[in-house]
Amino acid sequence: MVIDFHTHAFPDRIYEKTIKILEDNIVNFSGHAFKAVGSGNIDGLKVDMKKNGIDASVVLPIATAPKQTENINNFAALINGKDNIYSFGSLHPENDDIDGILEHIKELGLKGIKLHPEYQSFYIDSKESLKILKKCEDLGLYAVFHTGKDHGCPPPVHCPPKRLRNVLDYVSGKYIIAAHMGGWDMWEDAEKYIIGTPIMIDTCFSFHLLNSEDAKRMIKSHGADKVLFGTDWPWFSPQKTYERLCSLSLGKDETEMIASGNARRILGI
Repeated sequence: MVIDFHTHAFPDRIYEKTIKILEDNIVNFSGHAFKAVGSGNIDGLKVDMKKNGIDASVVLPIATAPKQTENINNFAALINGKDNIYSFGSLHPENDDIDGILEHIKELGLKGIKLHPEYQSFYIDSKESLKILKKCEDLGLYAVFHTGKDHGCPPPVHCPPKRLRNVLDYVSGKYIIAAHMGGWDMWEDAEKYIIGTPIMIDTCFSFHLLNSEDAKRMIKSHGADKVLFGTDWPWFSPQKTYERLCSLSLGKDETEMIASGNARRILGI
């Protein structure tokens, strides 16, 4: 079984426009054209899951403005648990009632939230972020963070591994998931500050950029029980990411934990 724990899918009325905006952001910042490999909506996700041998997917929405929070969480609840698709919720650090929103997300049956410090313009160790993390831990909600650089956003980096490590002075870290192997394009710092902590990591949009030796060492040092298979669909191929995981020769048990076991534990399936 393979569960893609890191995907993005938008409502039908906005997915084409949203994908175009994100592609343009990458071109404007990096100067390089980059196209999504998938459509970016739920139907397209289902098609690509079947084509790539993915048994279930987790959609991670992002509220880039406080006013989006309610609609995003309603959409997340609507798709959650249907056709082997699960969804996290989201909120914005500038929302007025952080505790109430997180409690509502819990009531909706969602297992956690996704936050993107670059798109939402907050530092991971800020007081607003810490308030969210503490409440998530109290409620047993997982918090997935984009960690490291983003090739569609200019500096400064709002969630570098070193600053993420600071939050462990306030929370246990066991409900935090640091995307992109602990820090996209900052993997040396991820290995220094995140690997070996209680914080979980995912493989999202990283395996094809890390060499096999580095990827395997990071997983072995961190523990396969704290690593989640993720692809960043529609931005990268699930099949290629899974082939990369298998090529590391981690062993059957460790590969299974990463591919689906850890995700099943979080999702309760």
